[in-house]
Amino acid sequence: MPTESELLQYLKAVSQELHATRGRLQTLEDRRSEPVAIVGMSCRLPGGVSSPDHLWDVVLKGEDMIGNFPADRGWDVDALYDPEPGNPGKTYTRSGGFLHDAADFDPAFFGITPREAHGMDPQHRLMLEASWQALESAGINPQTLKDTATGVFAGSFHHDYDPGGGSVGSLVSGRVSYALGLQGPAVTVDTACSSSLVALHQAVQSLRDGECTLALAGGVTVLSTPGVFIEFSRQRGLAADGRCKSYATAADGTGWGEGVAVLALERLSDAERNGHRVLAVVRGSAVNQDGASNGQTAPNGPAQQRVIQDALAAAQLGSADVDVVEGHGTGTTLGDPIEAQALLATYGQGRDVERPLWLGSVKSNIGHTQAAAGVAGIIKMVQAMRHGIMPSTLHVDEPSHHVDWTEGQVRLLTENRPWPEGDRPRRAGVSSFGYSGTNAHVILEAAPATQEVQGKGESASLDDDALVPWVLSARSEAALAGQAERLLARLDEGGAPGLRDVGFTLAGGRAVLEHRAVVLGSDLAELTSRLEELAAGREASGVVTGRAGAHGSGGAVFVFPGQGSQWVGMARELLVFS
Repeated sequence: MPTESELLQYLKAVSQELHATRGRLQTLEDRRSEPVAIVGMSCRLPGGVSSPDHLWDVVLKGEDMIGNFPADRGWDVDALYDPEPGNPGKTYTRSGGFLHDAADFDPAFFGITPREAHGMDPQHRLMLEASWQALESAGINPQTLKDTATGVFAGSFHHDYDPGGGSVGSLVSGRVSYALGLQGPAVTVDTACSSSLVALHQAVQSLRDGECTLALAGGVTVLSTPGVFIEFSRQRGLAADGRCKSYATAADGTGWGEGVAVLALERLSDAERNGHRVLAVVRGSAVNQDGASNGQTAPNGPAQQRVIQDALAAAQLGSADVDVVEGHGTGTTLGDPIEAQALLATYGQGRDVERPLWLGSVKSNIGHTQAAAGVAGIIKMVQAMRHGIMPSTLHVDEPSHHVDWTEGQVRLLTENRPWPEGDRPRRAGVSSFGYSGTNAHVILEAAPATQEVQGKGESASLDDDALVPWVLSARSEAALAGQAERLLARLDEGGAPGLRDVGFTLAGGRAVLEHRAVVLGSDLAELTSRLEELAAGREASGVVTGRAGAHGSGGAVFVFPGQGSQWVGMARELLVFS
């Protein structure tokens, strides 16, 4: 029989084990609810929108990016068009939100042959490019991710590009993982128009579960044929002018669009430890299904209410804790009123009349970009939080007469409004509802106050005469000049950059390619002048160029304009990458 001392020791051991178990369980619970940081973003959207900053400029100015059918896809627009709705094989609109440069692609950049590129669905090409750009936006060199547990979650559901089976949906995500050597999950999501937001939800879950340490999440749509226009014309579901009049009395159907939008994601603790800039955080998300409702493709109001409530619960927030919702807002006479009523029944309740929920949709600017729509809305809201402005929604003659707006505190954003921070961070909800019946809702929150951009407030010149190196690299001499042009354009957008921060990002957050240049200077004017020389292909003092791997040596061959300058030795070291 155990002695009293032995029993006491046993009880102490059990108590310690219980305490340790409780700690492990708490750690797991904290991880499952940890905010996920958005550390990088990229997009290409209708009307030539080429970046998140460009998208912000469009929505801030209230620009309409809808245009005519593309002329390079073999569509016989005159034969397709019939202004009378419902005629078989015809469409009564000739407008939409298109990527008129969707065919542009540099296969050599990704080590792809021209023949292989010709057989690739343009959606695969765009997803490759946007994923690379999202990583570089985060200051992450894509070449450093080979053999890492980085996941790819891509929304895509149009697979109408013909040549040789190159439209397989699984390859939308799989090609990115293959090209970059990523070993985390690669998943292509098809839930129709909610695909990219469902992909984001899955990426967040995968990060929290430890399946991946970094994730790319987004969606892509390119319409290789006019089939979706013909089908929805038959159903009388399109706006004749191609414009989404979200939540408006004038709403008369959706306007189809194209695009790609990608986010780079990390657990917040990882982002902070890795020194990555946090643009915003995902506090919570939810996905559900309509189930048996009043039609396979008809929206279901109660299901939309549930997905909002589930997302708020996952974020551990109440409905009054969210300021604005970027709605689905396709501009249909059936869907918009159902969505608005669901928002009134959830976010519209228990709010101060002076702090209503504000509602808008980027579809009014760029059309319904389908598989890319949800993440395009995420990018809009991240930019809005960072700038402290809630941008207006276009084409609203008046709030829809089919909605009883008195049932809750929800108001349409018919003009740009300031977005004060107040006593808590700015927060936004983003919705996507697929005609598959799958609904998604995401809660975003502004980046933590401790997240400051490194070097913020640094002068455009240095206090001493120290030279700052800006390193550029590309696959060819022409592309190297293009890199210089893009950097100059970024500098022209205004604001005094942190010169050392730019140098740090260019050297450590970009891929190291064969053709390289180092531009050195002690102030912004000097650096800009030398960038202009590089962009123009002219040799100049203060610019060192070189090409790695010449003669098969694996080293570098250099041309040094201005031999003997004090910076040549440093530039040589910067150019000789492994």
